[in-house]
Amino acid sequence: MSDSINIIGIVGTGAMGRGIAQVAAEAGLRVKLHDNREGAVDEARRFIGALWARGVEKQRFDQAYAETLEKRLEEALELDDMSDCDLVIEAIAEQIKAKQQLFRQLETVISSRTILATNTSSLSVSEVASACDYPERVIGFHFFNPVPLMKIVEVIPGLRTSPAVVEATEALGQRFGHFTARTTDTPGFLVNHAGRAFGTEALRILDEGVADPMTIDRLLTDQGGFRMGAFALFDLIGLDVSHAVMESVYHQYYQEPRFRPSVLTRQRVSAGLLGRKNGEGFYRYQQGQRQVSEESAAPQVSPMPVWISGEDTEARRLLGDLVEAAGWPLERGDTPSETALCLLTPYGEDATDSALRQHLDPARCVAIDMLAGLDTRRCLMSNPATRLDIQDAAHALLAADGTPVSTIEDSGGFVLQRVIACIVNVGADIAQQQIAEPATIDRAVELGLGYPKGPLAMGEHYGARRILTILENMQTATGDPRYRPSPWLRRRAHLGLSLTTSSVQSPSTMEHHHA
Repeated sequence: MSDSINIIGIVGTGAMGRGIAQVAAEAGLRVKLHDNREGAVDEARRFIGALWARGVEKQRFDQAYAETLEKRLEEALELDDMSDCDLVIEAIAEQIKAKQQLFRQLETVISSRTILATNTSSLSVSEVASACDYPERVIGFHFFNPVPLMKIVEVIPGLRTSPAVVEATEALGQRFGHFTARTTDTPGFLVNHAGRAFGTEALRILDEGVADPMTIDRLLTDQGGFRMGAFALFDLIGLDVSHAVMESVYHQYYQEPRFRPSVLTRQRVSAGLLGRKNGEGFYRYQQGQRQVSEESAAPQVSPMPVWISGEDTEARRLLGDLVEAAGWPLERGDTPSETALCLLTPYGEDATDSALRQHLDPARCVAIDMLAGLDTRRCLMSNPATRLDIQDAAHALLAADGTPVSTIEDSGGFVLQRVIACIVNVGADIAQQQIAEPATIDRAVELGLGYPKGPLAMGEHYGARRILTILENMQTATGDPRYRPSPWLRRRAHLGLSLTTSSVQSPSTMEHHHA
């Protein structure tokens, strides 16, 4: 069946339809374009043709090839003109009734072997198919914008989609040069589901007064390696769009706490602060440029004795090296002197609880986030009792080698720990629900969301046991079921198994774990 897809139809010639048409033509297919708006198809063909003309200018291919590509784009004035298509993709408005009506119309035109694909990003494929006489031919084929650059497409079988249709659609996506992520027909599918933790947890951190948007974003990009901070991303997408998606997924999952939206985005949308497109969201924009303030200089203080908690041996060693490199006195005893600056390294625990649990004077304690080590931006957290001179001394010490330092208010899990742990936890639950295979989850998130690693690979990188500790400590402290660990994560962390594979362990591997 996959070899028989040579002519495809695309209904809807907006950004998504144009992008799909471009990659389909470049893959050697004839493409029939239809749009209810007069002149829309011509606009789309001119737009795509201009992209190919630039390809000729940049010597990516010659003029003859560009002309060949343009000939592959045809206009279908009526839906009847798509009668010979092997597959038809709808890329119209995200309205269930409109998609169902379109597919019912197409069923009266196309042959019995033609596949009907929906590019929906949020609607149930099974529900779209339920209006069709032959729901087994309907499948989700979800591309990401811009289609030629975002080399991923989600392939989403409905509950009644035939295996042959799934295989043919996957093969077509691969022919386009895209990674085909097969996923189940669940809210948000794979990529949008996996992306729920990044922004919602950043909003909770902001809502709790832990740090401002700029500080949170700097920590996520510099410490976490994300291409863009959560609040810069909200502004880029548009808060009206982002908030609507958050609410949609939250309600589709029957108020799952992990996906809880924030009143902060609703307030900004109500106030018309939508982000970059209208000049202000979480940031202000001038001529489209995000306005970012300079960071204040580190305090200048005299060296003082430093004591480091020994709960994390590796963290203590790294911080000890930093103290000695700065030339500050390092105390090596089990307990600090009465004049020492005390550095704590908690995971998922705030500075207050960490100090009291270790029977230390909170006034002399600050906490350092060691999840990502000390090679990039450093995060310093005080507690409500921390003396100002102690906080300044810690800041000066951490910044002594020129590395930037961000200071935040007391919070279980700092910033990076919280966001990373939530991302890993959602990814683990996607694996637990068998929405997709672990390798598919990671690759799809890397391509679709641009994360430095997929959620399960991220858990491997930072350590499954450490991620589990962060979540358990945060759930204990807050009582919020948002932080309850996924069974997938909990079991594998306790057993010492990989998060990135669902395969059964061989006897020799299990003997190794028991040894």
